[in-house]
Amino acid sequence: MSDAKDNPQPERTDINELGEFGLIEHLVQQFELRQPSTVKGPGDDAAVIDNQDGLTLVSTDMLVEGIHFDLMYTPLKHLGYKAVVVNLSDIYAMNARPRQITVSIALSSRFSVEAVDEIYAGIKAACDFYGVDLVGGDTSSSLKGLIISVTAVGIGQPDKIVYRDGARVGDLICITGDVGAAYLGLQILEREKRLWLENPDIQPDLENQQYLIGRQLKPEARKDMIELFAKAQLVPTAMIDVSDGVASDLMHICKQSGVGAILEESGLPIHHETKMMALKFRVDPTTCALSGGEDYELLFTIRPEDVDKVKYLPDIYIAGEIVPAEDGIKLHTQGGRLHDLKAQGWRHFGKEQ
Repeated sequence: MSDAKDNPQPERTDINELGEFGLIEHLVQQFELRQPSTVKGPGDDAAVIDNQDGLTLVSTDMLVEGIHFDLMYTPLKHLGYKAVVVNLSDIYAMNARPRQITVSIALSSRFSVEAVDEIYAGIKAACDFYGVDLVGGDTSSSLKGLIISVTAVGIGQPDKIVYRDGARVGDLICITGDVGAAYLGLQILEREKRLWLENPDIQPDLENQQYLIGRQLKPEARKDMIELFAKAQLVPTAMIDVSDGVASDLMHICKQSGVGAILEESGLPIHHETKMMALKFRVDPTTCALSGGEDYELLFTIRPEDVDKVKYLPDIYIAGEIVPAEDGIKLHTQGGRLHDLKAQGWRHFGKEQ
């Protein structure tokens, strides 16, 4: 039997020992300010940001334990990283660049300082990778579970910002990267959770699916695409990030632009590992791509005359065309049939969004 000294218990500091302001100071001391536009960061009543050279964009997302994430299979560091990424993705989806974030968390008594340190290590990793500043936030107690709310502040040029309502008939529909993988990663994790609950002695079998699991637990925002657009002098006519699923998010663009769409099944970019795992789970890969969500790729439209600019950019796929609103929003299958596209992605409060 091994000695207890060989397996020391990890240090655990009760949050009440630091108090609210002590905890905030403890968490943010590792963050350095790198943006010239950051005048004042944490430590005052409000952050001060000087964005005189463009329009300021603000986006907020909240992640709630049991609704948006499950700590049975989500590492706290990954959760912190993802909480930042999903907000930065919204800024990039406007063809703008994030500069600052604020982070607010509500914690139940089961979380220690070390646990919160793990969350903030992920937040810092995202700040470092994407070059944004943490400039403030709040902490609160929670009767149950964990809530993380991140607000991202970005800057964009008036003639470069892209909204959802700019798609016009004849525009081409484009998608970056690949879609459906995050959904399959979630299915693997949920399957292993169910098996573990039935038999805690078994070891999880993630089937060496680092790509699919990674797409779910540690997604990335498409900062690189915004940089490519700038180099190619390409400004999409409408854009959205794929958080709720391609079908649902395309419908957002169509509704706000007052248009319809023909989406080509053959144009959906689906990773080969996504296809293989979908077949193993006995689900249609196209359904995963259309309704899965949480891919955080960019879905955007371009003018037909800009097709040559897109053609030579990496990791962008032309997947359809914008049509008159009266033609509806359709999926053109590889079998040659047209079906009404249905949004079956993430439902907020039980309603389609």
